[in-house]
Amino acid sequence: MKKSLLYCAVALFSFSAAAVTPQPFLNTQVQFSQSQQQADILVLLVPENTTDLAITKWSSATRAHINRAMQVAEFTGKSGSKLEVVAPVGLDVGRVVLLGVGNPAELSRAKAEELGATLGVHVNSTSAKRVQVNSQLISDTALNTHISTALAHGMELRNYRFDRFKSKPDARPVQQYTLQVTDVKASQAQYQQLHALAQGVFTARELTNLPGSSGYPEAFANYAKQVLEPLGVKVTILGPEQIKALGMGSLYGVSQGSDKKSHLLIAHWQGADGQPVALVGKGNTFDSGGYNLKTSSSSIIRMHTDKAGAAAVVGAVQALAGQKAAVNVVAVAPLSTNIISRDAQLPGDVVTAGDGSTIEIGSTDAEGRLILADGIWYAREHLKARAIVDVATLTGAKVGALGTVYSAVFTENATLEQTLREAGEKVQERVWPLPLDGYDGIIKSRIADRINTGSPGAQAGAIFLQHFAADTPWAHVDMAGDAFNSSAKGIHPEGSNGYGVRLLTEWVKLYQQQSN
Repeated sequence: MKKSLLYCAVALFSFSAAAVTPQPFLNTQVQFSQSQQQADILVLLVPENTTDLAITKWSSATRAHINRAMQVAEFTGKSGSKLEVVAPVGLDVGRVVLLGVGNPAELSRAKAEELGATLGVHVNSTSAKRVQVNSQLISDTALNTHISTALAHGMELRNYRFDRFKSKPDARPVQQYTLQVTDVKASQAQYQQLHALAQGVFTARELTNLPGSSGYPEAFANYAKQVLEPLGVKVTILGPEQIKALGMGSLYGVSQGSDKKSHLLIAHWQGADGQPVALVGKGNTFDSGGYNLKTSSSSIIRMHTDKAGAAAVVGAVQALAGQKAAVNVVAVAPLSTNIISRDAQLPGDVVTAGDGSTIEIGSTDAEGRLILADGIWYAREHLKARAIVDVATLTGAKVGALGTVYSAVFTENATLEQTLREAGEKVQERVWPLPLDGYDGIIKSRIADRINTGSPGAQAGAIFLQHFAADTPWAHVDMAGDAFNSSAKGIHPEGSNGYGVRLLTEWVKLYQQQSN
């Protein structure tokens, strides 16, 4: 009986810890055309103050029917407004959906993406399989391309599903979207750039959503390798013994209590010459808090999302490689699992980081800065990065300071701050600067060079990390609270939202332009 129970326990553990492999994310399809195609739903993008829909090949009866519906509903094309007309006269479609785009010249990429998400949700509530999006009322060719492709991007971002662990998952959206545009070639090219970005977001969502026993350090690294190498990204994975040999005790120590030891993932897209910029992402694949145990059940159940920073840097490099971007960028993901065992790190222990400095463990639940410290040092010392941006779900103090509308950015480099803020505004993954100066002594240790705790918490984490960047231009993005949606909203479904991929992808290109 005991042997049978032991066998069952081992079998269950083996199943839960099985490695995961990449899967297709979307079943929808997008194409562009200059002509009308057969469809179940016809979507018209309507600029504000449009009172007469003069659409090519519409009969006078159709035109009168739709215009009358607009008049009665007081639909004016205001951005975000929507009007559906069922069984339109004279058209071989079941529904016409009027989608207001406001003033096309003032419609930002982010707002157009939100419209695409809104459209995707609406279409998914119907049985339609073929959707035609007509943009002919947007007469400016560049705006027509910009709005149509952003719309498709938003629809795709919202349609992602994390269903790999469901025995009978809900049916995924399967529509064929045809966007009727002015310039097919330009639209296809721009869409391909956004589609590559979406794939990076999906990878980040998938990695972050993986439970702790599935997305452990080695599994995370191997998953990323399978996604990145076909795109021409050079992937290196350092195992625990290599990490120890390099002296990275700060990273190694966090996982020493687990049989899933620390790893370091390096993913290099060399689309340009010169020194790389480095994106360093916190990859704590599950965080129990260690001996400073997390005691809230609502908190600990989401601690598989503590790897969202690492997922973001992997997704950003995937996006840039998929776009064939002319940038030299490397993602560094220190990966750990923070659990309790007889071998686990203890509060009060002292570890030695890769740069030779010593760290007192003031709290085993402040592990993110420990693994990032060696990741940042590795990017500086071994990759010779010309600039480093680290991103992490690091501190609850950040949420207290800024909530989830902004991430916090800490840097003393004006160019890094300005470009990160500009990139964040463009994709609506916004950052807000918090100060580093004036906090002398907050991470001073009695027995080591520094301690991994201090108050205020967000500053203590940032100042701790700043040391390991040394003289390299560096910024720290604390994205605590931003990586997970408790319910679907806008371009994001419920669950992990892939936060940071769009910000970092945009930032790398912007920083490259400004530093040339």
